[in-house]
Amino acid sequence: MNVFDYLFDSTQNLEKDFVLGPKEKISFKKLHEDSLKVASYLKLNVGRDQNIVLISPNSVFFITAYLGILKSGNVCVPLNFSIEQENLDFIVKATDCKSVFMARSIQSKQQLDNSVQLIDEAVLDEIIGHQEVVLFDLDFDKNSLAEIIFTSGSTGAPKGVMISHQNIIANTHSIIEYLSLSSKDIVGVVLPFFYCYGLSLLHTHLRVGGSIVLNNSFIFLGSVINDLKKYKCTGFAGVPSHYQILLKKSQNFKNTDFPDLRYVTQAGGKLHNVFIDEFVESFPKIEFFVMYGQTEATARLSYLPPNLISVKKGSIGKGIPGVYLKIVNKNGDPVNFGEEGELMAKGENIMLGYYKEFEETKKTIIDGWLYTGDIAVADKDGYLYLMARKKEIIKVGGKRVSPKEIEEVILSIPEVVDCTITGIEDDILGEAIKATIVLNSQMDHEKMKEKVLMRCSEKLSMYKIPQQIEFENNLSVNAAGKKIKK
Repeated sequence: MNVFDYLFDSTQNLEKDFVLGPKEKISFKKLHEDSLKVASYLKLNVGRDQNIVLISPNSVFFITAYLGILKSGNVCVPLNFSIEQENLDFIVKATDCKSVFMARSIQSKQQLDNSVQLIDEAVLDEIIGHQEVVLFDLDFDKNSLAEIIFTSGSTGAPKGVMISHQNIIANTHSIIEYLSLSSKDIVGVVLPFFYCYGLSLLHTHLRVGGSIVLNNSFIFLGSVINDLKKYKCTGFAGVPSHYQILLKKSQNFKNTDFPDLRYVTQAGGKLHNVFIDEFVESFPKIEFFVMYGQTEATARLSYLPPNLISVKKGSIGKGIPGVYLKIVNKNGDPVNFGEEGELMAKGENIMLGYYKEFEETKKTIIDGWLYTGDIAVADKDGYLYLMARKKEIIKVGGKRVSPKEIEEVILSIPEVVDCTITGIEDDILGEAIKATIVLNSQMDHEKMKEKVLMRCSEKLSMYKIPQQIEFENNLSVNAAGKKIKK
């Protein structure tokens, strides 16, 4: 089955609005019709199995183009709308892309070769206005490539994660099940659709007949809070920085009543316990889902049910429906509970591989198991706890140090909005510990440094106390809202 048909299986004729918001609206029925016309155009003019780049902020333009590309049997390559020209050129060339959907707002910043066909909002409107819908083959291979999502590779060059139609179908089905999503759900969307977490919101709500509220201006906290109330959102999804900013930077958030908000989800990195506790204490009736995933797993791998948020504090939970997780040692053998090892995952949501990187794929997927690169430990009940990324472990005088443990301690100081722990070269210890801290207001840095060191000395072993402390004015995040580690 083509994922397009799966997503619209019971919603294609709905007159209700799928996209809500002050700027744009579109019903399920019109979205289905418009994206079918785009798919028809691409089938006739591009063919199939071609890589088609899509660059746009969240919008009806993005959604229509995305769904049209998937239905046409071509491969969508959604890119960060703030992508550097060098990376854009690299990806267009690497994917042999001949057609690019690009929003007009992006075109002054990005240049395309004249040989590449550019489709913007005006051209899309022409297609929708004049294209007749053609017939599509019902016999469609669900394991064929649907999209390539590029992430930062270890070499610095972008690395393409190949996701199949079945990958999306499997992950969407699982997420709908554990979040209990239905046609009554309305989610506030601040996550960009070029990011797998953002795309999962599009997929799940399209499938169940729910609605999405697009907000591309998270920096304006008031507009996000107003949207959640005005459009009666039942759900909100964010990465750690979103919750840190809402809780520490907004004067109104914790004092606002959200009568319709049933649940919130958090993924895209670890949100430290101090922030989760603060949210749950402020909003005891709103379910808080801690989730874990990777682009290589389409989006989601595990979740912690809200009723266990205090019992299993710090846990990423267990595998979502249809996903199997295990922890292995360096020899690939399963470890006992309480022992650290690398987390592995298996399921129908695991990627096909890395685009044109056969050797990297062979190292990452072995016998159907995805090696996540995350160090984890399981408790006696099978609940998982992430310790660190393999490459983030700091070795101080031969002792292994997880940055997360130190960050948790420093973040317990009320004035601290964010803390990043990194290792720096040290002639004696091999690596020393550096803390980069963001405060919630202008404060005396020397006094705060003393306070940080005092808290660390109370809670941590001597070798885990930062040797360097640096203060920054703002939280550094990328276009997906995820923290940038310098």
